[in-house]
Amino acid sequence: MLLTLMIFFYWTGPVRAMDLENKVIKAKLNNGLTILMLERKFSPTVSLYIRHRIGAVDKVKGQSGAAHFLEHMMFKGTTTIGTKNYAAEKRLLIKIEKTGQALDNERLKQSNSNRKLIEQLSARLKQLQDEHRRYYVPNEIDRLYTENGGLGMNAATGQDVTTYFVSLPSNKIELWARIEADRLLNPVFREFYTERDVIMEERRQSVESKPDGKLYESFMHKAYAVHPYGVPILGEPQDLAYMSQAAIRHIHHQYLSPENIVIAVVGDIDPQKILKLIDQYFGRIPKSKYKPADIPAEPPQTGERKVEVLFDASPSMIIGYHKPTAPAAEDYAFDVLETILSKGRTSRLYSRLVLQMQIADSISVQN
Repeated sequence: MLLTLMIFFYWTGPVRAMDLENKVIKAKLNNGLTILMLERKFSPTVSLYIRHRIGAVDKVKGQSGAAHFLEHMMFKGTTTIGTKNYAAEKRLLIKIEKTGQALDNERLKQSNSNRKLIEQLSARLKQLQDEHRRYYVPNEIDRLYTENGGLGMNAATGQDVTTYFVSLPSNKIELWARIEADRLLNPVFREFYTERDVIMEERRQSVESKPDGKLYESFMHKAYAVHPYGVPILGEPQDLAYMSQAAIRHIHHQYLSPENIVIAVVGDIDPQKILKLIDQYFGRIPKSKYKPADIPAEPPQTGERKVEVLFDASPSMIIGYHKPTAPAAEDYAFDVLETILSKGRTSRLYSRLVLQMQIADSISVQN
């Protein structure tokens, strides 16, 4: 892991760790899925998190960005959510995948590709996609949550984990369990090729046309010579351009390993009832023979590494240091150091570099 001094600041406030630990109820289903519950009766609401121990590092060569891509696809519905007639839709989705894969295969030939065939396949793909819209009900997961008082529904993919979260009235927890178990067990990867274009545009906007994004990606590439932390979460452009549904199904199969899933429930709950409810819906997930990704160890860094990025923008700088990560005790000391150095206008670095010396517009530290 790295301790970095960088443009953006992410901080989680200090927690009375021992008090919190004593209040949290931890349970494990027979299939290995872990549940964390914290009863808080301040309001009739509940916040629910599902975290998968699958992230950007769990990639197959040539398929960087698959975990983040899957995060997008998990909002496209299931065999019962987001469809008007799944039996008819399924036949069409098979045709779309075959046509899209044939188009990708031809494009991969580059200078040896058949332009006329590419035009024909592109037209055929568009025709099938237009036909598919007759069966697809977009944003139905979002609608179900919103109409039942849901707030903050979203997801995030990191280097090591992927998290899905939402807050709901406490009498709607079973709705959450039904939706989330269903999209784990029966997802349908609708609008795959359209979403691929969306993600590539997301990358262009957040990395290729943004100086801070470009700098950070170059920094991470340089910081990790072997370890996949150096690979961007969004994926490399060449991998995204030809991402296949087979790659997404592969990473989803890893999602289905209950040993890799942690569910956290906080709010107005009865822990015993919650445990029974989660077991009813998520206990159906079968144990898998999932093997963790073979992640190479990063060799010790023996000297300073530098990278420069030319961009028409104000100058920025990132400095990073390799350091122990959680659960090493030193990691918690770095959390404290992060606060001292960059939290607020009176922090050491902000006070010195921004206010006193006036050589920086902003400063932050991220552990």
